[in-house]
Amino acid sequence: MSSTFLLKTVELILALSLLVLVHEFGHYSFSRLFGVWVEKFYLFFNPWFTLLKWKPKGKTDSNGNEVKSSWRATEYGIGWLPLGGYCKIAGMIDESMDTEHIKQPLHPYEFRAKPAWQRLLIMIGGVLFNFLLAIVIYAGIVWTYGEMFINFSDATEGMDYCESAHQVGFVDGDIPLTADGKPLTYLNGEQLQTLVTARTVTVLRNHRDTVSIHLPSDFIFQANQDAEGGMPFMAYRFPVVIAETQARMGAEKAGLLPGDRILAVESDTTPTYSELTPVLLKYKGKTARISYERGGQIHSAQAEVDSDGKLGIQLTNPTKIFTTTIKKYNLLQSVPRGMQLGWDKMVSYVKQLKLIFTPQGAKSLGGFGAIGSIFPSSWSWLDFWDITAFLSIILAVMNILPIPALDGGHVLFLIYEMVTGRQPGEKFLERAQTIGMVFLLLLLLFANGNDIYRYFIK
Repeated sequence: MSSTFLLKTVELILALSLLVLVHEFGHYSFSRLFGVWVEKFYLFFNPWFTLLKWKPKGKTDSNGNEVKSSWRATEYGIGWLPLGGYCKIAGMIDESMDTEHIKQPLHPYEFRAKPAWQRLLIMIGGVLFNFLLAIVIYAGIVWTYGEMFINFSDATEGMDYCESAHQVGFVDGDIPLTADGKPLTYLNGEQLQTLVTARTVTVLRNHRDTVSIHLPSDFIFQANQDAEGGMPFMAYRFPVVIAETQARMGAEKAGLLPGDRILAVESDTTPTYSELTPVLLKYKGKTARISYERGGQIHSAQAEVDSDGKLGIQLTNPTKIFTTTIKKYNLLQSVPRGMQLGWDKMVSYVKQLKLIFTPQGAKSLGGFGAIGSIFPSSWSWLDFWDITAFLSIILAVMNILPIPALDGGHVLFLIYEMVTGRQPGEKFLERAQTIGMVFLLLLLLFANGNDIYRYFIK
């Protein structure tokens, strides 16, 4: 077992442990706020046995009888299966499928005894806390490390542009210079807004020609329409420099190594990743000659391209290729910037969710192995926190989906109750929970099955 695998496993478990604790603490906090008892609060699952548990003793009254308060009603513990955790709320049908409480008299400290709006807040508490955690982490990152940018002048490969930009005269590889005479320095929301609302934009083309592009007055609406369709106005073009190769896939079998830069596939030059992707699709399921640069010398090798048009490579982060500029934030500035980053990441992820329902998206769906693979091979606090913040957003978005057994399923039923004034029956909720659990289990098996297929079979 390699040290890289062990490190990534530790990083994954640490990140998921934090995310699960925060998520379940969101449910716990709102439960306590509204006087609902939480029977169990566990990090990790504990089928058959528990590693560690603690149950506070209740206070005694004048007759020596135990009197429980809300926090003393909870058993706190750590399970042995590090795949999540749970918060068992009294009087609620959850993933434990414990329905004994239905047969018992209603108690005022139970979830089912509270008004719908309180139950709604309890259910969205986990999602809310995960999103707040992401904001806190992003704010902490920009406060501690600053925010790293690639100036347009340092982006030697220029930019890729959306279709509406091509139609008005932008060419892939153009480097933005000015918008209505105002200098453009790097890609962020403010400068992008300045560019798409300008009347005249100048760019550097082919690293030698300054070209003026005149934009129509309604160009911002065209650019926004492309963005809503998943095509950002522009994005950095970056060379195909390999960070890692995936086991038993074409790149590794061909002898490509981290640091190699892919230059061409057969006779098609691929100076950037945006050009490599469509070229590889031409050779999917075939073997192609890959030209690459290593140590200043040009080499070539025959590599297998899989049925999805992939070589099995992870790309080097552009910030490790180009010269970067760091923008510093003080504590007051870091909070709104953290909020903006959290919101932007969430919106971007929501827009990408629809891709899961395509054949290619289903194939790319991954489980714990895929998640663990995105962590760096050597320890980096910056990368760890950045990935953890993004995973927190993913956990929040996935949990709010209207699927029974997820928080979003409970929210859906509660909204129905608040609108109609009728609460779904206990039997209906029990069946819905069962269906949701089966669906999630199948999804979990499918995602992790994809990992097994990619890493051990394919």
